[in-house]
Amino acid sequence: MVEIRFHGRGGQGAVIGSEVLARAFFNEGRYVQSFPAFGVERRGAPIMAFCRVDDSHINLRNQIYEPDHVVVLDAALIETGGVTQGLKKGGSIVANCRQESDCFSEIVGSGYQLYGVDALSIARDFRLGSPSNPIVNTSILGAFARATGLVKIESVERAIGEYIPFKMPPAQPMNRLSENNRL
Repeated sequence: MVEIRFHGRGGQGAVIGSEVLARAFFNEGRYVQSFPAFGVERRGAPIMAFCRVDDSHINLRNQIYEPDHVVVLDAALIETGGVTQGLKKGGSIVANCRQESDCFSEIVGSGYQLYGVDALSIARDFRLGSPSNPIVNTSILGAFARATGLVKIESVERAIGEYIPFKMPPAQPMNRLSENNRL
């Protein structure tokens, strides 16, 4: 079983991102779970969402305390702590950040695979959300697929199309992974 924990702020799309990722895995014939963890938080408050995937039925019904992978929609959450809590050694962190050095300065050398992507710029380029409130979840899912290799990018694209109605702008090259794992 692979367990993925999303960290974001209310309104960034962490919950929908987790659900879309689960749909992508489901479309590949896997068993999945996706669920949020939040209370009465408001827009901008830290939230978590979870995604489990396996090749057989999943019987667990609890939060994910020891994820294999972490997806971070707001790099400021890395500094506040909790993002790496319970993350398995060798696990990956895919984070939305402009400068990788800003994003991972707190956890460099921690034994995790670190991937940074400027999901905010991608969201703005593709007009995802509004200009004042870009939604970064779909762009971070593409980065997650590329960084981890756990799900095909075509499955993510299909899940986005099934789950989120949108009008796609003209296709543009999306190869943003460099030799130092910068997405």
